[in-house]
Amino acid sequence: MNGLIDAVWVAICGALVFFMQPGFQMVESGLTREKNSINVAIKNLTDIGISLFVYWLFGFGIMFGLSKGGLIGTSHFLPGGIKNLSFDLCNFLFFEAMFCSTSATIVSGAVAERMKYSSYIISTFIISAIIYPIFGHWAWNGIQPSFISGASGWLYKIGFVDFAGSTVVHSVGGYVGLAGIIILGARKGRFVEDPATGKTTAREIQGCNIPMTVAGVFILWFGWLGFNGGSDLAVTERVPQILMNTCIGAATGMLSSLFIGWALSGLPNVSFVINGTLAGLVAITANCHCVTPGAAAIIGAIGGIVMLLASKLLEKLKLDDAVGAIPVHLAAGIWGTLAVGIFGQPELLGTNPILGSQLLAQAIGVAVCGVWSFGIAFVSLFILNKIKPLRVSSSDEDKGLNIVEHGSSTAIFDLYDKMSQQARTGDLSIRLKEEPFTEIGQISALYNKVMEKLEDSSFEMESLSAFMNNIKYGMFILDGEWNILPQYSAITPKLLGCPNPENYNFLLLMARTISREKALLLKDFLERLYEPEFKESAIASMNPIRTLEASIRVPSLKEPGKTDIAHKTLNFEFKRLYNRQHTKVINIVVSVQILGNK
Repeated sequence: MNGLIDAVWVAICGALVFFMQPGFQMVESGLTREKNSINVAIKNLTDIGISLFVYWLFGFGIMFGLSKGGLIGTSHFLPGGIKNLSFDLCNFLFFEAMFCSTSATIVSGAVAERMKYSSYIISTFIISAIIYPIFGHWAWNGIQPSFISGASGWLYKIGFVDFAGSTVVHSVGGYVGLAGIIILGARKGRFVEDPATGKTTAREIQGCNIPMTVAGVFILWFGWLGFNGGSDLAVTERVPQILMNTCIGAATGMLSSLFIGWALSGLPNVSFVINGTLAGLVAITANCHCVTPGAAAIIGAIGGIVMLLASKLLEKLKLDDAVGAIPVHLAAGIWGTLAVGIFGQPELLGTNPILGSQLLAQAIGVAVCGVWSFGIAFVSLFILNKIKPLRVSSSDEDKGLNIVEHGSSTAIFDLYDKMSQQARTGDLSIRLKEEPFTEIGQISALYNKVMEKLEDSSFEMESLSAFMNNIKYGMFILDGEWNILPQYSAITPKLLGCPNPENYNFLLLMARTISREKALLLKDFLERLYEPEFKESAIASMNPIRTLEASIRVPSLKEPGKTDIAHKTLNFEFKRLYNRQHTKVINIVVSVQILGNK
């Protein structure tokens, strides 16, 4: 009966670990931009399918089969392929397959927003078929139930302990992600260099749905209870404390990251809470079975701090991890594994570590994981990148991987595409699709209204321009300081005797052609024009240049292409422009007509 209860418990815990997959998807999709959210989501679904199938084919046999020199498994390939599996073997296979999928999905977040979908499929195959099961054999072959017998993995033999996978699962995924971001490079705009100083600034790229990310963290925390709670492979007396330690580690990881990050940055950044919680969970995973709740609190808190330090280090090295997967899973995973040698209770560990030092055994395991996982991942991806680039093109990155990789559009992409088309063509008649029940749809409706106003305004400006180019008399506008504004009729420069009237003050321009006495009268007249208390009709008679004799250039009748000086009599009329309330004169319209020859 106890055996059946144990099996049911392991199966339930395996289902909880499976439930972590949508949690990872929600965290990663929410922390990336909407134009890539579909791509990130589909990668999370793809990697669990690939990893499960590959692990069933030969990953499980490599990891838990009969050991060859403690290096690789040699049995239990394609389990149940031609005959039914035993109850216990099938249950154990299901539980362990979930762990393989967890390790594979960690890579997705790190390389998000610039890795080709096909490239990601290859990286998932490499980690599921080679990197994870072989290192898992070294560390975990020996913990399996009695139905699998044979020599244990060599790390297991020297006393290395990683209860639920801080290193075996999380650091392995983190190392592959690290190799990926080094080869791929940073996303466009993540690091900006000041040309003047040469200093590089790291810019935060805001995710599209932080509330969904937070919901994903809740799901991951819940699933982690199965991740750690089922790793005893039975319902033992340790399970309640394992669950309690797991929750304490998560809580203190969140708190340390939140308050230390808040103190350093001045703001309670949402990433401190999200990644601090996950770092605490990763850190406690290796040791939750062998430490006290008090030690679990310390381990989780340090995990949150390690995550913050690793995040700063990546920024300094200009390495772009889209969701913070490497600080969370790699850095906190290393710390959690080493913490076994610091806080682990020997009577609960039950190991005979190399040279009698549990910390040494842990350090060896951590170092070996780094050399193996990062080495194989980097070499493999480097070679593949030389054969065919793993990264999407620059233009495709701008468009977003949703549409480029999957042909799946989103409302925000449609908005971006239409606005880009408008910017490229200058066509103000283009309209966005309106959807009254979404935020983007409401923005589109408002944008369309603005475009209608601009289009009307543009039509009016075109009409005004045509009018100003064809009228036979001068017309221009003066501002409050009597400067001539750029809007004037085509004949105005000839009548005023200057090629670019907008560069002149009207009073100073006229002072060059009229007497000083008239210039003073014109100044007084212009001042009164801007004072609404003086009626326009009353001061019209004060206009000193109502008629003005001037010499202007006109086309030569004798020599085509040349000009002659003609003496003309000009008529200047002034008209006020008021504000909407009709309480303030804002500009003056001046019209100039030729009355006749002198």
